[in-house]
Amino acid sequence: MSDTIMKKKSRRYKDDTSSIQEDCCALCRCSDDDPAMLGEKVKLKEHKFSVHYFCLLTSSGVYQRGEENEGVFGFLVDDIKQEIRRAARLTCFCCKKKGACVGCNVRSCRRMVHFPCGRKQMFITQFTDIFPSYCQDHSPTQTLSIDSDFSLPQSCSICLDSIDPVLSYSVLKCPSCHASWFHRDCVQHQAHSAGLFFFRCTLCNNKENFQEEMVRMGIYIPERDASWELEANAYSELLEVHNRCDSITCLCDDGRTYSAKKGWFEVIRCCLCGSTGTHRKCSGLKLDTRDWACTDCINATDGKASLVASPQGGQRRSLLSKRHLSTMPSPLSFKRMCTPVRSQSPAEILQSLLPCGYPVSAQVEVHRDQALLAGLDLVRRADFDPKHSLSVRIINEQHTALLRTLCDADTARKYFLKRLMQQIQNSVVFEGPSESKNIALNSQALREDLYFDIGSLLALCLVHGGPPIGFFSRALYQCLFNYPANCPLTLSHMTPETHFTGQVNRIAAANSLDELKEVMKASWEYLEMAGCNRQVTSLEEREALVEDLVSFTMITRMQLPLQRLREGLRTLGVFEQVQLFSSVFYGVFCEATEPLTAEILSRLFTINFSEQEEKLNKETPVVTFWRHLLLECEVGKSSISLQDILRFATRVDELPAAGLFPPPSISFLHYPTSSHLRLEEQKEENVEWLDEGFFPQSKPESNNLLLPVTSTYKAFKSSMEHAISHRVHLFPLNT
Repeated sequence: MSDTIMKKKSRRYKDDTSSIQEDCCALCRCSDDDPAMLGEKVKLKEHKFSVHYFCLLTSSGVYQRGEENEGVFGFLVDDIKQEIRRAARLTCFCCKKKGACVGCNVRSCRRMVHFPCGRKQMFITQFTDIFPSYCQDHSPTQTLSIDSDFSLPQSCSICLDSIDPVLSYSVLKCPSCHASWFHRDCVQHQAHSAGLFFFRCTLCNNKENFQEEMVRMGIYIPERDASWELEANAYSELLEVHNRCDSITCLCDDGRTYSAKKGWFEVIRCCLCGSTGTHRKCSGLKLDTRDWACTDCINATDGKASLVASPQGGQRRSLLSKRHLSTMPSPLSFKRMCTPVRSQSPAEILQSLLPCGYPVSAQVEVHRDQALLAGLDLVRRADFDPKHSLSVRIINEQHTALLRTLCDADTARKYFLKRLMQQIQNSVVFEGPSESKNIALNSQALREDLYFDIGSLLALCLVHGGPPIGFFSRALYQCLFNYPANCPLTLSHMTPETHFTGQVNRIAAANSLDELKEVMKASWEYLEMAGCNRQVTSLEEREALVEDLVSFTMITRMQLPLQRLREGLRTLGVFEQVQLFSSVFYGVFCEATEPLTAEILSRLFTINFSEQEEKLNKETPVVTFWRHLLLECEVGKSSISLQDILRFATRVDELPAAGLFPPPSISFLHYPTSSHLRLEEQKEENVEWLDEGFFPQSKPESNNLLLPVTSTYKAFKSSMEHAISHRVHLFPLNT
């Protein structure tokens, strides 16, 4: 008897264990059923296992080889079993248990996790293409416009709970507005509920950019309608109409709910609210009355007959006019207005991308004038980190004057970045006029991934204090950043004097159908490659043909170079910021550097006056001398130029794209005033000090210019010209 009881208990225990195992996902060993966070859990009873949809999507060794109705959403059962066997040999980086099936997409990274463990370890899976996953060290990050002033309380725009406004794995931000913050879990639940057609930013209502950014940051958006649209009879109550008599005394023998098709006891509804009804007889209406308003609506409209007769007329217009004339902003606009938005200055945006005072520096050795080779060597290092400061050493045995000029690290860095930008402009990845370069297709550059390296160097130059780019063509900028939007490229945007441009020009210049066919026949190889080798029956088809050829030559043919250049520009978050403020950065990329003017140079320097009143009275006229000298330099009435002054004070020939940091400033040098020393003693004991006092000095490491305090403009101009021309000619940066 006891043996029988034990066998039953053992059998029941095995059945319970088998049931528990079948209820757990065969890949992640988790029994949770949360469609929003883990995907739908599918139970295959005939095969005695369950699996989460997200575990299948993110597994490194299984692919959808079947139709949607085969296996589990296209994953064949045999493939799933094979993946289960493969994962059983792999240990999870988080829980240290077997069955890890999700791996970091970076080849050099060996981290494997279960999908739920990956969320704990801050893995990000992009639910698109091959569904790549990235560990915390290699996962994408957001680099959006964030201001340090958070005067308003920050809350999640979905759950409305408080949130720390710091971008992290668990905190996301809309790429299109500056006031929306989300918990990652809240966004995922919102996406699961809203689906592809209704998922958008809850604050600015942006859909396209918001969805693209959320997918990049690991949010799964199901390709279906919203969950509230899929419920059976979800809006059936909207089809119901009020069909009851609400008069104080109902005269209908059949009751208040009775409504005849016509006549005295047909229920008619209020033409304003529609939520109140009456029989004609019960309210003393005429037999042909169709428009009737209830007592509540008449009181709300002050009994105006025009409103009763036309429920969609004057009152609506009145409300709109009041809203238009009101000076009180709506809550939404008020909130946006009070939320600080980053300044629209490219220099301030670029400065914010580089951590200040980063302790580690990257050593760069430039042999002779090979700045581009030195830059490529830098970005191709295994330990390259763009946040490291640059420590540049120029090695050039032939130009000793240049080495004297570049003796300090800051000047050498500025010289390196300037030469690097010039050599990038003339590299093989660009073609066309020097002031308007298009991207060039070069097979060797593709093999060496030079486009990515050049993009990374351009971003590095912009952030680390290099000059503006200035040589991009409008077409190249539009292909990279889609600005200006919705402007198709034309023949004028193609690189002049190239073989393809010549062929398109000949097609565009055809004046007759026969001439067009002749030109097309001569260019059949190019047309075949572009997919445009088609029959034309009229001359009017010429414009469409030219447009297709331009699109192929400038965009389709250049997809890979453009993509790699974009990826390189993502270094330090430059690409994201330029895309966010594309109109602001247009001048940095496409326009030549604005020539220096007296006004620009005057606004560039902040004047630091002395606190002592006696010194202040002497310094005030010197400021007037300074501004007058700038004007004379601008019109050519001085032996020095504005560029010479800028170079003397900061060691740069042109203003960097990220601006000068620290901000340039002006201080003053005063003559010695001690009366107890004789002039001979001053000359014998302080001759060096007196020399410094007579002439301006500069501190390039702090961008500080010290102006001599003189009593006359003539003495001020003479000392400035003498010192600056001596320095510029002795240590030229254009060697």
